[in-house]
Formats: sequence, C-alpha cells, structure tokens
Amino acid sequence: MNRYTGKTLLLEITMVVLAIVFAIPFYLIVNVAFQSPNTTGSGVTFSWPPNFDNVQIAWVQGGLGAAILNSVVVTVISTFCVIAVSSLASYYLARTLSRVSRAWNIAFLLGLMLPLQLATLPLYAMIRDLGLLGTVWSLVLVYSAMYLPFSIFLYVLFIRALPIDFEEAAQLDGCGPLRVFWHIALPLTRPVTITIAILVGIAIYNDFFTPLLYLAGSGQETAPVAINAFVSQYSTPWPVVFAGLLLLSIPILAAFFALQKQVIGGFAGGLKG
Repeated sequence: MNRYTGKTLLLEITMVVLAIVFAIPFYLIVNVAFQSPNTTGSGVTFSWPPNFDNVQIAWVQGGLGAAILNSVVVTVISTFCVIAVSSLASYYLARTLSRVSRAWNIAFLLGLMLPLQLATLPLYAMIRDLGLLGTVWSLVLVYSAMYLPFSIFLYVLFIRALPIDFEEAAQLDGCGPLRVFWHIALPLTRPVTITIAILVGIAIYNDFFTPLLYLAGSGQETAPVAINAFVSQYSTPWPVVFAGLLLLSIPILAAFFALQKQVIGGFAGGLKG
C-alpha cells in the first residue's frame, strides 16, 4: 500500500496550481465573451448575467458558421492526406536500407530545417498557376506538403523501433509489401498516428497566415481569418472577438472529449515507443 507522504502532497499542490494557471486564460475568454458588446473594461471582473449577443453577432455578422465548417473540412482532409502519404513513405524509408531511401530521408530531414517563409512566393505562384487560389484545395495541398517532413520524421523513428518479426512472418505467408504495411505495420503505428493527427490537426485548425494568403477575398475564409475581420485599427469589439474565439474552440473540445481515450492512449503509447 502506497503511503501518503509530503512529496505526494507537494505534487498535488503543484498540479492544482498548474491547473489554475492554465484555467485563467479560458476564464478570461468566457468572461469577456459574455459581457456587453460595447464593454471596454477589464475581463477580470465577472460579468453577470451573461450577455449572449456577442455570440450571435460573431455567428451571424461574422459568418463564423461557414468559416468554422471550412476550418474543419480543411483540417480533416489535410490531416488525412498527411497521414496517408507520410505513413506509406515512412514504411519504405524505415525498412529499405538503400542509397535511394537514405537520400530521400535526408531530403525530408532538410525540409524540417528550412523555414516555410522561404517557399511562400514560389508556393503562391504555383497555386495561382494551378487555378486553386480562393479554394480550400489550395490549403489542403499546401498543408499536406508543409507537414510531411515532420510526420515522416516521427513515423520513421517509430517504425524502426518496431520488431520486424511479424512482417517477416507475413512475407513468408505470401503477403506483398502493401499488404504487410496495411495489415501489420500500420496497426502497430496507431500511437504515433494519433499523436501526429493531434499535433498536425491543431496546427492546421489554428493557422492564420496560410488561409489569409490563399483565401483572402474569396468568401471561403477559415475561422481565424473571419475572427480577425472584427479587429480594426481604431475600434475593436473585444467581447465579440472573444465570443468568436470561444466558438472556434468548440470543435476542438468536442473532438477531444469524443476521442479522449484514443488521445490519451495515443500519447501514452507514443511515449512508451
């Protein structure tokens, strides 16, 4: 039986303090979001009764309903493409020890080191020439390319740490490389797949610069760009902005609570791997 010691008490106090620190920003967002739309005071003072006009203004006038839907669609499709391509490419790089695979692995590692800003102008010109400006498919294409190096890096490290016995047994039974990958390797990479999906999905969902660049003026803006439309140089309705941020967080929170076991299991398995 574990004894309750001073170290345990100190750990519990530390966790409570950290929970309060992380809860303060969320409290400020909720509190300011439900103040009067014309309020300019501090968000520390609790507002009662809550005012729901800000949510309605952000949803209707700001067009956040369609913007959040665009964000979700772009995030889901882009994350799926990243996982589909990077997992298959990583399996080849991790299991094929040849000069070609090593060269490709080095190329993807270089992609982690180069800042995205260097490719902004060439990427924009390419998307324009393809006729994809102003469509969500431009974001899907850019995000898929942007997060491939990071995903491949994690996948290769994880697959190389997996035992190869099951794959060799499947090959002896007559399975080809694709069947071995689909039935043996891919299920074993479930922890790192969930980890990549979370990290890449949140990064895409919260991204502001890329949608602003490729969807500006198209009427198909994502939620961060739509919320930014409320911000002006001389007067900004901060309660409406915070209400928009609150609405923006709902899909992420809903996905987390719906997939809580898978998320925790994925991170735990990824740490063990």
